[in-house]
Amino acid sequence: MTAKSPERRQVVRFAFYKLDSAWRRLSAERQASAKLEFGETIESFAGRLLLRPYGLVGIRGDCDFLLWQVAEDLDSLVALQTALNRTDLGGYLAVPYSYLAMTRRSIYEFPEAPGAGQPSRLVIRPSDARYLFVYPFIKTRGWYMLPKTERQGMMDEHVRIGRQYPSIRLNTTYSYGLDDQEFIVAFEGDNPADFLDLVMELRESKASSYTLRDTPTFTCVQMSLWDMLDTLGGAGSAQAVSRRPARADGYTPVATLADLPAGSSRRVYAGGDAVALFNVDGTVHAIANRCTHARASLSEGTVDATRCAVTCPWHEGVFSLETGQVLGGPPSLPVATYRVKVEGDTVLIAPPGVPGVMDAREPIAPRPRS
Repeated sequence: MTAKSPERRQVVRFAFYKLDSAWRRLSAERQASAKLEFGETIESFAGRLLLRPYGLVGIRGDCDFLLWQVAEDLDSLVALQTALNRTDLGGYLAVPYSYLAMTRRSIYEFPEAPGAGQPSRLVIRPSDARYLFVYPFIKTRGWYMLPKTERQGMMDEHVRIGRQYPSIRLNTTYSYGLDDQEFIVAFEGDNPADFLDLVMELRESKASSYTLRDTPTFTCVQMSLWDMLDTLGGAGSAQAVSRRPARADGYTPVATLADLPAGSSRRVYAGGDAVALFNVDGTVHAIANRCTHARASLSEGTVDATRCAVTCPWHEGVFSLETGQVLGGPPSLPVATYRVKVEGDTVLIAPPGVPGVMDAREPIAPRPRS
């Protein structure tokens, strides 16, 4: 009997939600309040699990959004869903599909592609790809009756085909005994056409003849939590977020230092506006999140710490994080800058032009050693 593996694994849940249309007939005030409560409930779990929101509105009729959840234990998944069930919006949500799985090492040998490194199969690290393609997967019993060497050969073919599509990244998790399927496969990519071509080619592989079921299939669009909530209709998230209480000095708490470690960036909302936060060498900067050229999300851009600038991820426009001025590329208009200060572990921002507010960007004080 094989000894139990001491390796630490993650639990993974793909939860698909469907909104009752009755919610859209509620008052705008209640819709805004419900979105704010639901979004803040999810944000409150930031330290307990990894969560990525995806929209399916306009893509499928039986579900509206996906919450891809990754945790260290099942209790965290239960606690999150319990909290969501208690929200006003949660009372109008059904879960038509929910898939549970875990990470583990594959029993097959997959030599890494040249220069690909050695990624851990025990840790889920979602990429910034625009799309996620998800489906449950079950093999026929005949597959398990084949000698392992024969199965390895078919898997080698499978991998060779996959590597012809380097833009598509695969996450495989295992559900044996935990849920109805055997695997959940989640492909990430920026071009749905690449995924379509990959699946067509995989259908011709020998291993495909041992597939029992690989539906339903979900095409999901990655977006921010508040943008995802806006796809549901009703009052916009700008109205919802604007209900956050403002301080007398004009500053609004938007993040903690744990949310924004040195070298990172993050999109937040303040007064209904999307704002990009950047921690550059210990100093927090805040600018309007949307590029003035084509509305790309600047929080997803590349930061040059030496110039204290960000490069837009779409057309390579360059903006100063200190002044918002255009430093290069196609944009002709600057982006707005926000005043920033840090109180303890909290990052606060104030919009430009607030009377009596100094334009200060405070460096983060080093924390005392315990």
